Amino acid sequence: MPGYSGILVIDKPQGWTSHDVVAHVKRKLKAKKVGHLGTLDPLATGVLVLVLDSATKHAANLGAGVKEYAAVCRLGEARDTYDSEGKRTKAGDLTGLTREDILKALDGFRGRIKQVPPMYSAIKSNGQPLYKLARKGITIEREAREIEIFEIEALNIELPGVHFRVLSSGGTYVRSICHDLGEKLGCGGHLTELRRTRSGAFRIEEAAGPGLEAAELTERIIPLEEALKRVSVDGGGPGSPGVVKA
Repeated sequence: MPGYSGILVIDKPQGWTSHDVVAHVKRKLKAKKVGHLGTLDPLATGVLVLVLDSATKHAANLGAGVKEYAAVCRLGEARDTYDSEGKRTKAGDLTGLTREDILKALDGFRGRIKQVPPMYSAIKSNGQPLYKLARKGITIEREAREIEIFEIEALNIELPGVHFRVLSSGGTYVRSICHDLGEKLGCGGHLTELRRTRSGAFRIEEAAGPGLEAAELTERIIPLEEALKRVSVDGGGPGSPGVVKA
């Protein structure tokens, strides 16, 4: 299948980098070019949309649209990476914290908001990724970026854990939502689980595991023309249905 153009939606396993998935699929399918439409942290699982061969030229169009995540935030402890892989920077008392407090704080994220990206991110400052500076113990001021949270809802609250779903614009850091939630509540917080269930017009229901054999992966490839049509019709917006199954 060298030269085949299309889209492949992968359910990224925990512990894999997005680059790991790209290299694995490229090798398995013997594709000339493989790229992705938005990275996922190694901690995260779920939708990673790959573009194969000449489809890489259409990445900007195919990657448009909202992102949907299911996440778990652990309250009572902040970490420097904003997730469970970092060092603890703050511990807080959850005594007296109510469900109503948490729901009100979550609701405050809804709409257009300014979000400061974490130091442990791939955003560059003077050509240097922030995470490389952070690993040297260097912290710099980061400019807040405008994002939009279309939907955010608590799925389950069982302290210290808060399981929630968020539908957001691209460029949103769910780790930052967890950190900022902890700051709002005065107790600290960090991300412990993250699963992306949607990226624009592509959803988890059509995702393939990277462990499938080449023939099975090939069957899952969405032809470029179909993918472009889906994006143009669906738009990948917050109110669009995403994948429509017959």
